[in-house]
Amino acid sequence: MNSRNFKMYSHSLKIPKERIPILIGKKGETKKYIEGQVKIKLAVDSKEGDVVISGEDSVNVFIASLVIRAIARGFNPVVALNLLGEEYSFELINVSDYAKTKNSLIRLKGRVIGGEGKSKKQLEQLTHTDIAVYGKTVGIIGLIENVMLAKQAVERLLQGSRHGNVYAWLEKQKKEVREEN
Repeated sequence: MNSRNFKMYSHSLKIPKERIPILIGKKGETKKYIEGQVKIKLAVDSKEGDVVISGEDSVNVFIASLVIRAIARGFNPVVALNLLGEEYSFELINVSDYAKTKNSLIRLKGRVIGGEGKSKKQLEQLTHTDIAVYGKTVGIIGLIENVMLAKQAVERLLQGSRHGNVYAWLEKQKKEVREEN
């Protein structure tokens, strides 16, 4: 009998069924990669969208849950795996918090995305982050300080600020950071 004394930690979450194939990857490669990198095990119920993360280290289970939540909210696994780095952060903004109706939800998501994705691209470039708009959420992944800046910018757009004003505010923030360094 194994005399090793360890505790198993587990965390369950539900992800959209259409994101399960992205989490698993071709021939299970993405799932295996996450398991190997974070030293956890994933049990995926593809019919229900349930994912159970288990491991001996609670921090690793938490980190894996962030990566999986990011994939569930529309991020490419390659981007989500950046969360394995301590300096990276993941923020999720619920657009429903800013929308009173289904139409206003659609309109607000459109404000963040912009025509042909231009607003989203501009926000990503100005903040050096990755942004995913999926369902009723806007997700942001990047270095911690950049994520906070991007979150404020997205929130300003959702509150009705003009795009040009938000971009100018971001440029001003970047300039102030440069002057401090």
